Amino acid sequence: MKRCKILLLLLLILSMINKGFTQCSMCTKTASQLGEKPALGLNNGILYLMLAPFAIIGVIAYRWWKSERNN
Repeated sequence: MKRCKILLLLLLILSMINKGFTQCSMCTKTASQLGEKPALGLNNGILYLMLAPFAIIGVIAYRWWKSERNN
């Protein structure tokens, strides 16, 4: 039951992420000069590049948590 609550909380947090806040100031300036469709592509590219480090950290944290829980 606790895992279900944690998963639900994680999904809720992930659903509230606003894609507009993923750009640094230089990326925002570049995207505003490109137009709407390329700016959306730039946003998606930033999110795609951000996914790998978070996934790696998540796997390491899960393995650490699982090993600590068994001890």
